[in-house]
Amino acid sequence: MKKFLLLFVLFALKFSAQETHVKWDFETKKISDCEIDLIVKASIKKYWHIYSITQKNPDGPNATSFTFTPNSDYALVGTVKESTPHKEFDKVFSMNVASHENKATFTQRIKLLSGKKITVKCRYEAQICDSASCTFPPADTYEFQLNGSPICATSVTSTATQSVTSDSTQTSNNTAVISKTTVAATENKSGGTSAETLSWLTIFLAGFVGGFAALLTPCVFPMIPMNVSFFTTRSKTKKQGIHNALIYALFIIVLYVGLGLGVTLIFGAGALHTLSTNAWFNLAFFVLLLVFAASFLGAFEIVLPSSFVNKMDAKSEKGGIAGIFFMAFTLALVSFSCTGPIIGTLLVQAAAGGDIGGPFWGMFGFALALSLPFGLFAAFPGWLNALPKSGGWLNSVKVVLGFLELALALKFASNADLVWQAGILTREVFIGLWIVIFGLQGVYLIGGFKTSHDSDLKNVSVTRLFFAIVSFFITIYLIPGMWGAPLKLFSGILPPLDYSESPHGFGGSQNSHQSTINTDIEFNKYIEVNKNGIIHFKNDYEHALAYARKVGKPLMVDFTGHACANCRKTEDYIWPEPEITKRLNNDVVLVSLYVDDKRSLEPKDFMKVQWYGKERVITDIGDKFKYMEETLYGQSTQPLYVLLDNNEKPLNAVRGYNSSIEEYKAWMDEGIAKFKPSKK
Repeated sequence: MKKFLLLFVLFALKFSAQETHVKWDFETKKISDCEIDLIVKASIKKYWHIYSITQKNPDGPNATSFTFTPNSDYALVGTVKESTPHKEFDKVFSMNVASHENKATFTQRIKLLSGKKITVKCRYEAQICDSASCTFPPADTYEFQLNGSPICATSVTSTATQSVTSDSTQTSNNTAVISKTTVAATENKSGGTSAETLSWLTIFLAGFVGGFAALLTPCVFPMIPMNVSFFTTRSKTKKQGIHNALIYALFIIVLYVGLGLGVTLIFGAGALHTLSTNAWFNLAFFVLLLVFAASFLGAFEIVLPSSFVNKMDAKSEKGGIAGIFFMAFTLALVSFSCTGPIIGTLLVQAAAGGDIGGPFWGMFGFALALSLPFGLFAAFPGWLNALPKSGGWLNSVKVVLGFLELALALKFASNADLVWQAGILTREVFIGLWIVIFGLQGVYLIGGFKTSHDSDLKNVSVTRLFFAIVSFFITIYLIPGMWGAPLKLFSGILPPLDYSESPHGFGGSQNSHQSTINTDIEFNKYIEVNKNGIIHFKNDYEHALAYARKVGKPLMVDFTGHACANCRKTEDYIWPEPEITKRLNNDVVLVSLYVDDKRSLEPKDFMKVQWYGKERVITDIGDKFKYMEETLYGQSTQPLYVLLDNNEKPLNAVRGYNSSIEEYKAWMDEGIAKFKPSKK
């Protein structure tokens, strides 16, 4: 039957290939000085039709499509609009379809961003059918030739070199967002402490703990006595055995550190940080961690190709330094099913700070923990007798790691949900899932159930009991969070308090601080109050600046992100402290700018800028503030806090994440003390 249909289509194509049955016409319509409609009209022969641009069924006909080549001289406004299609049952495809007969009109509005002549390339394609057959003309291209306008170029010129007008109420969006000169940015960079990311010690310790966890997996632990015995028995002297084992440990460190640096150098530290706040990246990593978790829980094994592993193992039989290197390489390959998930998680978390040092220190800590036993047991072989024997407990370590991977996977899904503001993985849903995960982990540890690779548990060891206590503690601690408890132990991991199914959580009451908001007829509609009673503007730099000038207070800019863990820690730990809240509400005007907000700007607010060596058009809210942060303050990480005077000049050094409340208060006091209201 399929062959018959294929022959039928080819036969139809042979006799209809000489004409397409559709005539295409192109025209433009001026909407305003900077907006133009590009119009494509299709004149369709009698008895023939083309399909709607909305035709999506994969088993049906091809939708008519229009693709506009990206160009910095213009920006698309919305999507292609079409005249009303005709809907009916199509005998050729045996389904309901939307199509156009006789004539059809397709319109794409664009915004001009240049004063020069502009070429807009439109690639169009349509499947053309009658009641018995179809033709598939190749895609064609048409070029619209347009004249730009100096007015349009001016409205989107990079604002980094523009200044703000003295009357704040007349300040345009573009000039207000990225104003002040490079002098202010230079002063900021040269003075005080730069923005802090995760400290190298924190990342190193996280890597070390990850390496220690990898040691206790069934892929690595049994190899310790085997490899150490190899060096001690094959070496001519004890000294040579220790020497070779230490080189082996050094190669392990070199391999894993090289992996960390390689990932960073290939993608770039800044690119990794951008990826870490990208919704699609977080969603992809959520799926990856689910796969890792399933592997740890016993669903399947993640292994590298056996031929490659065997080839490396054969090379390890060679003597000398080269043989030792390939032994270390073989260890990395053979243990991948256990170390891969840990390494992947560690690399992403370490790179999220946007600093090349993150992956280096993370992998160094991981490799050091992984390599230490090989060097130490070679130097002191008697210690091998004290090692516990391999057994079912090793699989239990994998299962526990599987539960932890599952819990961590939800964090990445939450990041994507927060960036999109989808409202799916709300705080209550997230906490509920964690309660189930850690509850099941506790039950597993005390022998409540076993996975496919577990042996019978005759008794609960002290170690298992200790970890079971921790699991049940986390479960019980999380329960009040369903009703709005702050859960500060997991601040920065859980979705924020105000991302709840109801405005104040299950059974939550209205914010008791709502009455503290300053009443101002002009600005009150732009001001928000968060769950901790902090008064702030959200993604509204222009009105925040204007309000700061009106009330004669410094402007505190908070560069933050929906998926920023350290931002939530500051907001949950530091800002609620009475002395900090007092300063935020009374002594400064706070504006929070979300650099990962993917909502589109209004077309009139599109910005044409030079960014990363290229001319770009900024079209979404997040990029607008990310560009501002990187251009004026030389930083790309969040959170970043900046105190500005009424002329938008930094009052003191910018501040990144730091958990010290006293230092945060001192930083605010320093900037507030230097502030002098501008003369009206």
